[in-house]
Amino acid sequence: MAYDLITMGRIGVDIYPLQTGVPLPQVESFGKFLGGSATNVAVAAARLGRRTAVITRTGDDPFGTYLHQALKDFGVDDRWVTPVPGLPTPVVFCEIFPPDDFPLYFYREPKAPDLEIDAHELDLDAIRAAGIFWITGTGLSEEPSRTATLAALAHRAKAGLTVFDLDWRPMFWKDPADARPFYEEALRHTTVAVGNLDEVEVATGVREPRAAAQALLDAGVEIAVVKQGPKGVLAVNSKGEEAEVPPLPVTVLNGLGAGDAFGGSLCHGLLEGWDLEKTMRHANAAGAIVASRLECSSAMPTPQEIEAAIAAGAVK
Repeated sequence: MAYDLITMGRIGVDIYPLQTGVPLPQVESFGKFLGGSATNVAVAAARLGRRTAVITRTGDDPFGTYLHQALKDFGVDDRWVTPVPGLPTPVVFCEIFPPDDFPLYFYREPKAPDLEIDAHELDLDAIRAAGIFWITGTGLSEEPSRTATLAALAHRAKAGLTVFDLDWRPMFWKDPADARPFYEEALRHTTVAVGNLDEVEVATGVREPRAAAQALLDAGVEIAVVKQGPKGVLAVNSKGEEAEVPPLPVTVLNGLGAGDAFGGSLCHGLLEGWDLEKTMRHANAAGAIVASRLECSSAMPTPQEIEAAIAAGAVK
């Protein structure tokens, strides 16, 4: 049976303070959670009833063992999550200063195992058969992950829906100026592009939302999704249809997982065949719900929670 969604990219352990508004040196207790953008998107879609899997790599260590168990607990297939001897499983710390300051500290040295994904080890038939295949900008930042990502896209050849999460993390690139050619190559093979204003500017050189959306369409995608922060989200497709949806009112506790919840719900809406506006409303609601919670992966909402938030017009 084909998967509804296969994601490919980061995985790690998120270590979050259990006190908000406290600088990291003064934090006394932490929670441990499954993390990594591509992995969280798979978790979010699984919470919505989708059959999902993630392609990634961990260290051959106790944190790697924890991540396998967490994936299974969330209903995400871990068959393509393999260990890399000699490299530690990544750990990410954050500070929580609501409503809009959440510094991240990535421990991915000497190299993150998820950048060691090898093209020769990919199950290309499964990737081609999936309802949606999801890749990230981070996967393009280093070899062999870069070649593996582009090889998977080429084999997929726009079969079904292929989503490029622009996922711009400048600290993962030796020279950020090198990113655009690889982003442009990936866009040629994808049907949906998703990014915030910084990310679409890296991909296209354009920051104004509608111009950036058009630039993404001109680059070859069929749906461009531009997140505008407090102004909401803009989605435009190649048929000329457009939806601009404001965010749901929410008291933000931790905004770090909102984008991944948005992504999982986006995939669900695309698979359901919803129109742009309905898809964006549900994705916005999913993101708002997670922003109101401390954790990321374990905070992903159910369909009932999303519907309740939309009906109420806010996250309560």
